[in-house]
Amino acid sequence: MPVDTRTTPEHDDAPVRYDVADQVATITFDRPDKLNALTVAMGDRLFALLRRADADRQVRAVVITGAGRAFSAGADLAMLAHTPVDERDSLIVAPENGPAMIRSLRLPVIAAINGPAAGLAFAVSLAADIRFVAADAKLSLPFSRLGLYSEYGSAWLLSRLVGAGAAADLLLSGRVFLGAESGELGLAQRVLPAAEVLPAALDYARDLALNCSPDSLAMIRSMIDDAAVSPLAEHYAATVPVMRAGLRAFDFDEGVAARRDKRAPKFRERIPGGG
Repeated sequence: MPVDTRTTPEHDDAPVRYDVADQVATITFDRPDKLNALTVAMGDRLFALLRRADADRQVRAVVITGAGRAFSAGADLAMLAHTPVDERDSLIVAPENGPAMIRSLRLPVIAAINGPAAGLAFAVSLAADIRFVAADAKLSLPFSRLGLYSEYGSAWLLSRLVGAGAAADLLLSGRVFLGAESGELGLAQRVLPAAEVLPAALDYARDLALNCSPDSLAMIRSMIDDAAVSPLAEHYAATVPVMRAGLRAFDFDEGVAARRDKRAPKFRERIPGGG
């Protein structure tokens, strides 16, 4: 499939690349000389590109990564230091771009953390579904060491992913830990040598795009989030009507037929989301 390299109107000059191949959109922080440190414009473009991918019928999964040897060093320190006090509200991610937006997408989101990841950028990866992490990547959420608080819903997200105790350790101390430890904590689903992180994440995303029902992926993401806040009986009762609908849908018949015939499934075209 041709690679889509068109820009999006919102902050299209910010160094964040967007490529589409094999029904997978890859969003790349592209400021390697600064370890992909994020500016406000880069953050805005990231969220605009996530919405763009979600609205594209030809995209079935998203991978977020960084150019060069880093995922992202987090917010640009020079930007933080030189923003006047009365303008610092502009540094806060707008609620419409908050972690709930990423969780509301109909696409699975995979973070390919190929190197150092810190602060806001690492916090964004916590809202992804899956994290592939370089074993030697230096990771941190150093908010307490900057006189800041837990940004981008990281306290909620991290507590859900690794438990309150581990979340407290990482957030209160703001310490640096390695990708290998992120695997031990259950934060990373794959821990690999740095050079293998992006290829493995792309292979995983392509498998989802080729072999999984887009409707199933969207619904399962929603179910996982509901399971975090609903009692089991309530969660199950809410999913029964969904399961009934699924058993009557084209994708179910197609999935069974593909398994029976030992061929790749041809699921329905993805229904775009709205972010």
